[in-house]
Amino acid sequence: MVDWELVEKLIKTVKEAGISGLAVEEKGVKYEVRSEGGQITAHPTVISAPAHQTVHASAKVESETMAEEADVVAITSPMVGTFYRSPSPESPPFVAVGDTIASSKPVCIIEAMKLFNEIEAEVSGKIIKILVENGQPVEYGQKLMLVKKG
Repeated sequence: MVDWELVEKLIKTVKEAGISGLAVEEKGVKYEVRSEGGQITAHPTVISAPAHQTVHASAKVESETMAEEADVVAITSPMVGTFYRSPSPESPPFVAVGDTIASSKPVCIIEAMKLFNEIEAEVSGKIIKILVENGQPVEYGQKLMLVKKG
């Protein structure tokens, strides 16, 4: 049977990670979630049941209204590397959720090939979400933080 809680978690993961989609197979059900043009489509399909019992369900989830999206900006990784929230293990993080930042303020470090690169905010506003865990590998263009402009 389709696990709708898992579908919701997958949709949330696709939204937060800013990826174009993912596919997961669990307990005989294949779940595919895709993001295209601001809309997320989920397709859970039972694959272990006989053909006459196949379930195909589809759910579309609208993204937030354009007004809400217009004032939220993602700080993205300019390179492949490892994400660090602070300049050293003993130091406090550059920013935390709820902090107000100014454009050009350092918000994190990406370590690539033993070089530590400070990443600066390109917009002023308030940090509303940090999407990456400290020490986690990141890809080029991956969303690191969300900032509400203002």
